[in-house]
Order: sequence, then structure tokens, then C-alpha cells
Amino acid sequence: MIDRQVSTDVAVVGGGVIGLTCAWRLAQRGLRVCVIDPAPAAASSRAAAGMLAPISEVTYGELAVLEFGKAALEGYPQFVAELEADSRQVVGLRKDGTMIVATDAGDREMLGELHAFQTRLGLSATMLTSAECRTREPMLSPAVRCGLVVESDYSVDNRRVCAALLGVLEGVGVELVGQRVAEVETTGGAVSGVGLDDDRRIAAPAVVLAAGPWSGTIAGLPPSAQPPVRPVKGQILRMRADDPAVLPSGSIRGLVNGQEAYFVPRADGELVVGATVEEVGFDTTVRAGAIREILRDARAIIPAVDELELAEISVGLRPGSPDNAPVIGRTEIDGLVVATGHYRNGILMAPLTADLVAALVTDTATETDNELLRVVEPSRFHEIATPA
Repeated sequence: MIDRQVSTDVAVVGGGVIGLTCAWRLAQRGLRVCVIDPAPAAASSRAAAGMLAPISEVTYGELAVLEFGKAALEGYPQFVAELEADSRQVVGLRKDGTMIVATDAGDREMLGELHAFQTRLGLSATMLTSAECRTREPMLSPAVRCGLVVESDYSVDNRRVCAALLGVLEGVGVELVGQRVAEVETTGGAVSGVGLDDDRRIAAPAVVLAAGPWSGTIAGLPPSAQPPVRPVKGQILRMRADDPAVLPSGSIRGLVNGQEAYFVPRADGELVVGATVEEVGFDTTVRAGAIREILRDARAIIPAVDELELAEISVGLRPGSPDNAPVIGRTEIDGLVVATGHYRNGILMAPLTADLVAALVTDTATETDNELLRVVEPSRFHEIATPA
């Protein structure tokens, strides 16, 4: 427990993968850091599947997400190597690529359009016939019409990543405060600390707001400094096989009547299957119909899921921004840095986000850092809203 009022160099609001990674990088720079969250690593960071797939997930109109994701993926192996060395834990990085498959004529057309889009962007992806898909992944349904392989995609066990981060934070002296932040406190246009929901206060000249979809709900900030993020609900399944050899060799994304399903295997026999995308606010209830839909689409791609143990159903709230790109950067409040809005890419983008946040807090951003920050800076939404 901390005293009624204490001070630190940086208060990180939010203990998901973004907040934990930011805290690690800041502490490595010699700063005193605390992370404030009632349940660190227990929200969407735990529910996530761990796909690191900026190329297979590329979407029309979201080129900023693609470029930021590609930069994040490039540095991921180094991040994992450092995290595993410092934590002495293995986090399950896999470099098996992603196969995207189509199950009917309409889905095949959608997949062809995606491949054409990737080709125009200079991205590497290879089309496969139905037979080639099943040769590569024998458990695929005979209904699969064709596939698209992105060899450069990775995946990681997000729960192991978060556990490793919690371990390294202890080693570098980061304090975890198990409360909610009720208010960001400011004095004269600058951050002065945060107030907790138990009436305690932490004084700090720098605050990193990394509370996922809750980042825009915390009191004390003017509307122009609140990041415009919203919760996007995702329901996701975890299945288990006695023999990991019966699982896919890599991540699989499938199109079933225009709907997406994905499978992410783990070396220990776990198979993550998901996920819904629901705009229903902060609702975290498990909906029976959503689970039925996930299982229906999963079975259309891999019929053998019927034989797997259904080990867990979980719900996460992804932090979505208006353009689905992250919201990272300084605000009009001196000392306040936001790091949220990562939507479906929080696990992928956490290391790069943390490096940028640490550079901003310590005023050491390079020109390369600034180029990345320009496409994710919070002010872009104010610029869009301002009449010409």
C-alpha cells in the first residue's frame, strides 16, 4: 500500500499490455514509475488472440494502421528476445505466417480483391488453390475454395507476454497500484498528478493515459484533451487439444459468407478461436447467439473443432478510434501523453508504442520517431473537426 499522498516521476493510467510495456521502457530510462489499474493484464490484453498480422489484416482506408503495424512487427523479435531474457519466461513467438481461406464464391471474390489490394501496396502474399490449402493445412474443410498466404505474419501468446511484463516490472521497481484513477489533476495547464477512487493522490509531473476504451472517460481533462476512443466488444473462445499436432501449423483466417473467423494455435495445445466485433458500449456479457455464430463459422473452416474441448469463453473491449489507428502523443495539457486507440492491434503495437511514449516523456524523440508519431497524434481528430 502507498501513503495517502506520494509522488513519482510518471504515473501510467492503465495496466493492459500498452501500459505495462510503457512502464517498462520508462523505468529502463531511470524514471520512477507507477502503474495504476485495479486488475493489471486482465481486460482485453488477456482476451486477445495474439495475432501479429499487419499485412493479412490490411483494410481499405487504413493505411496508417498498416504502416504503423509493419514498423511494430519489424521490431517485435528484438522486443521478445529482451523480454524473455529479462523475465526468464518464454512468450511463445511463432513465425508461421497466416493463411486466409474462402469458403464460397463470394468469399473467393473478396479474397481476390484483398490480394489485388495487397499487390498494389507492394505487400507479399501468395494465392493458393483449394488443394494447396489442404496440403498445407489438412484439417481444413473440403469446402475451402482457395487461400492466401502471408508468410511474414507472426503470433505470440499474449497472456505469456503480459505475465512476463509483470515480472520485469517488479525487477525494475515499478509499483503496481490496484485502484482506479478517478481524475487526472492539472495545475496551470500542466499535469500535477492523479486522484484515485479511494481518495488517495499520486503527484506526478508526467501522466501516460493508457486506459484502453476507458481513456476518454476519466475526469479532470477538457474535452479537447480526451482521446476519442470507444469500446468495441469481442467475444472469443479458447479450445484445447490433447495433441497439439492436430492443430493448424499457423494462424488461419477464414471468410464464411462474408464474415471473418480466425484460429491461432499454441504449442501447448490451445487453439484461440474468434471473434465477434460488436458496437455495444461497455457491455461485457457473454451472448449465447454470438458463441453459436463463432462455432458455426469455425466449423465451416475446420470441422474438427467439434472434437476439441471448449476450455474458455472470454470477452474483451477493444479501444477503437474514429479511424481505427492508434492515438499516441502529447496533448494540450503539458505532461500528459496518451497511448490508446489500438483497436485490434494492441499486442502487436505495444512495443513500438512504448518506445515512442518513452521518447516523448524524456524529450528524446528522433526524426524517425516523429515521422511515426505524425500519423497517430491526437490532434489529427481536432484538425478534421475544424472548419476550413
